[in-house]
Amino acid sequence: MMNNYERIDSYVLRLVEESTPEKTMWNLEKLREGKKGTWNYIDGCMLTALMEMTRITKDARYEAFAETVADYYVQDDGTILTLEADKANLDDINEGRVLFELFEKTGKQTYRLAADRLYQQLEAQPRTYEGNFWHKAIYPNQVWLDGIYMAQPFRAMYEKYFGEHDYSDIAKQIRTVHERMLDEKTGLYFHGYDASKTAFWADPETGCSKNFWLRSLGWFAVAMADLADIIPEGSERDELVQIFADLMKSMRGYMDEETGMYWQVPNMPGREGNYLETSGSAMMAYAMLKGSRLGILPAEFAEAGEKTFNGIMAKYLTFTDAGINLGGICLVAGLGPENNRRRDGSYEYYISEPVVENDAKGVAPFILAYTEIKHKETL
Repeated sequence: MMNNYERIDSYVLRLVEESTPEKTMWNLEKLREGKKGTWNYIDGCMLTALMEMTRITKDARYEAFAETVADYYVQDDGTILTLEADKANLDDINEGRVLFELFEKTGKQTYRLAADRLYQQLEAQPRTYEGNFWHKAIYPNQVWLDGIYMAQPFRAMYEKYFGEHDYSDIAKQIRTVHERMLDEKTGLYFHGYDASKTAFWADPETGCSKNFWLRSLGWFAVAMADLADIIPEGSERDELVQIFADLMKSMRGYMDEETGMYWQVPNMPGREGNYLETSGSAMMAYAMLKGSRLGILPAEFAEAGEKTFNGIMAKYLTFTDAGINLGGICLVAGLGPENNRRRDGSYEYYISEPVVENDAKGVAPFILAYTEIKHKETL
């Protein structure tokens, strides 16, 4: 397995070398539509992973590409090309995570100005009556697990680098997710919650969606692991760590014992149409490995995370003369909007979305899990 681990570096470098800011080889949604790149969360996930690759491998080529992308989109006054703030899209915040470290390393004021603009967009973000961010303007009163990852680590990093170190609203929003979206029976969180309880996919009594989706749980888990690494010790961090640890304990119970992976609809293993999915599995591997490294999860979770990572490699990473490909990645899934009732949160919906290779929603968390494996090797 070690030789294959080493080949991962060449896989990631191949993707980087074949990419430009306008056309990244891991953004399959853009590639399939033949559209130019934009400031978006898919590339944002990958840039975060590339920064970690430089940190752990000391190879500056990964970080250099992240800087090239940032310089392409961020203008002298801090405006960001293609960003449409009026859409109030939490997904668009995620790519801003790379700005802090790039600012620290280069001193370029444009990065600070761009981070300010993204923070101001969050300050203006519509909220539910409980105070949680809407996921997007087109999803009024809706909170998705995905959105916690898209916005809250950026927000915590802004407070750490440029703000007043006030993490109370971050903790409050996650507390609301815990109170409204956790299913006590399974220990899992529903994909979405409509505070108005009027969305066609929402339970009229709870406001929650019908099912659990692996990648949404993965987004939430990764967000919580990253927040534990950003927020300093204290009552707020302690609260978030407990929520995270409880979820990881629950998720461990849904691991496929043979492969170490998790199912697209995690609480229905083996049901017709269900499959072991790469992106959410990689997110769980990363969260468990990182949580253990930070000392907030027992060592057994690092072992579980490594088993998951190796299971992904065995099942979905293929080595050929032409290169390396990572498969088993759900391309996309969501809830609504009103004019897209196919996305209804049903089991049938989640298993109907395309399964692809080499999309960053799977590649990026796979790389992040890989960096945690490398951390583990150095301990």
